[in-house]
Amino acid sequence: MLYIFDLGNVIVDIDFNRVLGAWSDFSRVPLATLKQSFSMGEPFHQHERGEISDEAFAKALCEEMDLSLSYEQFSTGWQAVFVALRPEVIAIMHKLREQGHRVVVLSNTNRLHTTYWPEQYPEIRAAADTIYLSQEMGMRKPEARIYQKVLELEGVSADDAVFFDDNADNILGAQQVGITAIRVHDKKTIPEYFAKQL
Repeated sequence: MLYIFDLGNVIVDIDFNRVLGAWSDFSRVPLATLKQSFSMGEPFHQHERGEISDEAFAKALCEEMDLSLSYEQFSTGWQAVFVALRPEVIAIMHKLREQGHRVVVLSNTNRLHTTYWPEQYPEIRAAADTIYLSQEMGMRKPEARIYQKVLELEGVSADDAVFFDDNADNILGAQQVGITAIRVHDKKTIPEYFAKQL
């Protein structure tokens, strides 16, 4: 089987409030104001597909939110999204590989984050056969083509794949190409799923 794991809130806890909190501290703009103006709009999607540079993304988001931040301040805040690894998921990924399954990560991410988490959490790369990143593939979840590309690169059919993600749209996207998709609601979802399987 091919097991496909999302990254954020699946393998590693993330919290966008931490990003906004850091930006609020730097800019002195109230957190409540930033929460209202922050959205994952088109610049966010373009950045995840690798269509715009980190600098262009930072500029677009700062303009959207009426934020005055240096690029360094923006980047520092952006990296604050990562909270902590989920060791129980890392352990399951290792166990699956020991049993002969393929284990991959499929993440909507961006260059700014990939300069940070691989060094911060080397356990992720050690637990996966391959890591597929949206900005390297030029496509992002929930686009059907990204799931089809992973299946093609892995040489498996949708029937032989299981996908874990915390985002309902991403789950639907995977299901539409025939992949079994499990929505991760909390830290118990994956251990409970595999308690029945392994």
